[in-house]
Amino acid sequence: MKIISWNIQWSRGVDGVVDPARIVRDAKKLGDFDVLCLQEVAANFPSLAGSAGENQFEIFARLLPDFTAIPAAGVDVAAPDGSRRCFGNMILSRYPVSRVLRHQLPWPVDADVISMPRVLIEATLDTPLGAVRVMNTHLEYYSLLQRRTQVEAIRAIHAETSLRAARSRVRDLSGSPYHAFDQTSRTILTGDFNFRPEDPLHSRLQHPFKDGVPGLRDTWEYLHGNKPHPHNVGLYDREQWPEAFACDFIFASEDLLPRVRSFEIDSGTRSSDHQPQLLELK
Repeated sequence: MKIISWNIQWSRGVDGVVDPARIVRDAKKLGDFDVLCLQEVAANFPSLAGSAGENQFEIFARLLPDFTAIPAAGVDVAAPDGSRRCFGNMILSRYPVSRVLRHQLPWPVDADVISMPRVLIEATLDTPLGAVRVMNTHLEYYSLLQRRTQVEAIRAIHAETSLRAARSRVRDLSGSPYHAFDQTSRTILTGDFNFRPEDPLHSRLQHPFKDGVPGLRDTWEYLHGNKPHPHNVGLYDREQWPEAFACDFIFASEDLLPRVRSFEIDSGTRSSDHQPQLLELK
């Protein structure tokens, strides 16, 4: 099972060109992925640099026709002509998708900074490893207050679903909206978290839970210990980033860690201001 996570900056490369097809080509070069988690996917936003307002959610679905496309817009606003403008995240899965949940993350008032609504996609996949929950998100950049509350919300979502999987005793199999699909605590959490490895929020996300809920672990650190995270943003774009650093991570729940085998990063592509990451499980 191979998972790629990538903040694609609305498919805009360091050269200023917006090209969703290039994103898919580069992702395929990194690995024959089964799941692709994208952040900063845009639709009908011609004000974004290099964009013509293309609906990238639809484009990625067309580029990967054998995958189930799961969009989630944190930002969903009106355009002047009455159409909708959307900006958010996306999961594309080669495996069957049994259930999808879209969680709007907290957006507390932080009056001194700009910010936007943020979302977490949660998709339960039927994989060769059994049911695995993949969560994909992008936390607020400008507001520490909002990032803190969003981290707590993600922890609560993980705990809630894990406890539901462990404790639910009643199952409806009628095919109604109450129909019980497989639930699992085994989780992959990907995204652009807008904090660095030394940030206390990185540790907070991995803080142990109570009631037997498996903790979330940074898979790079699980595999490589104290070896520094590879830089995954700002390697080439010096206009936006004065230095390169790491803020994109892939976490796994402790009950899935024995399956984690490798973690790779493509440090060569310039198709975004971020670098794609590949996690393999066996």
